[in-house]
Amino acid sequence: MNAIDGNNVSVNQRTNLLVKDLLMNASALNVLVSEHDSGAMIVDAGIKALGGLEAGRRIAEICMGGLGFVSLQNDSTFKNWPLSVKVHAKSPIIACLGSQYAGWALSHEKFFSLGSGSARAIAQREDIFKELAYKDQSSHTSLVLETDKTPPIELIEKVSHDTGIKASNLTFILTPTRSLAGTVQITARVLEVALHKMHAVHFPLEQFVDGYGVAPIPAPSPDFLTGMGRTNDAILFGGFVHLYVSCEDVAAAELAQALPSSASKDYGRPFAEIFKAVNMDFYQIDPLLFSPAKVTVTNMKTGNSFFAGAFNEALLEQSFN
Repeated sequence: MNAIDGNNVSVNQRTNLLVKDLLMNASALNVLVSEHDSGAMIVDAGIKALGGLEAGRRIAEICMGGLGFVSLQNDSTFKNWPLSVKVHAKSPIIACLGSQYAGWALSHEKFFSLGSGSARAIAQREDIFKELAYKDQSSHTSLVLETDKTPPIELIEKVSHDTGIKASNLTFILTPTRSLAGTVQITARVLEVALHKMHAVHFPLEQFVDGYGVAPIPAPSPDFLTGMGRTNDAILFGGFVHLYVSCEDVAAAELAQALPSSASKDYGRPFAEIFKAVNMDFYQIDPLLFSPAKVTVTNMKTGNSFFAGAFNEALLEQSFN
C-alpha cells in the first residue's frame, strides 16, 4: 500500500463528525452559527465572532478531512513566538492535497475565496483529483473559506450544484485572516504546502511515506494585508517539515534541496511586501515560494537523511512586528 491509497477512506464521513461537534460547542468556542437564506449552515469563526485558538485548531482538523492531528505546543525556536502549531496526519496525501489544500476557486461578482475541506473531494473541480484517483461521496459536506464576508446565495447554489448536495446539508466555515481562528488554521498548512510543493517539483507521490510539520503562530492583525503576510511568513521563515520517502538517495537529496522557501526567486522579503509589489495578484508570485523554511527528508530505503533551508528569525520578526 502506498501513500496515495486511500479510496476506502471517506474524508466527509470523518469531517461531518467534527463539524457536528463544532456546532454543538459553538458557544464555548466563541463561534456564531446561523442559517443562510439558502438553508446552508454558516459558521462565523472570526468576522463578528471572537473565535479563538481552539476554534482554529479544530477547524484546521476539519480542513484536513478528519485525517489530521493539529496540536498547539510551546517551542523555544523563536524567542518572541513560542506558541507553535504541529501537524501530522493519517493518509497525509489525501488529508493535505485531497482536503486541506485551498484549491477550489469560488467567486461571484465582488466575492472571491478559495475553498478548503472535504467538499472538494466530492465536487472534483480540480485536476489534482485525477492524479490522486480519489473521489468521495456524502449526503452532507463542509467547506472552509478564508473570508470576512458571508458567501452570496449564488455561490452557495454553485457549491450545491457541483457537489450534488442540497444547500440545507452544506456547512460553510468562515475564517478571516485577521482572526485568531484564521491565523491558526492557515499556519496549520505547514505540512500541506510542503506536499503541494513536492507535487509541483514532480516528486512521485507514491514514493512519499509520511511527514509532519511545525510553525510558529503569529499575532493576528486587523489589517488584511499584514495578517495574510504574517501567516505566510510563519511558514516561509519559521516553518519546519520532516518528510519520509522511499526512493533512491539522489532523488531524496534533490527533493530536500528543492523544498525550502529559500529555493524560490521571490524569497527574501516579507510576504506582504511581495504581494503589494505585484498589485495583490497571487499569480504573479513564484508558486515555488509557498513552502517551509527548513526541511529534513529521510529516505526509508537507505536510512539516510538530507537537510536543506534555514529559519530566518530576522525576517520573521520584521513581519510579525
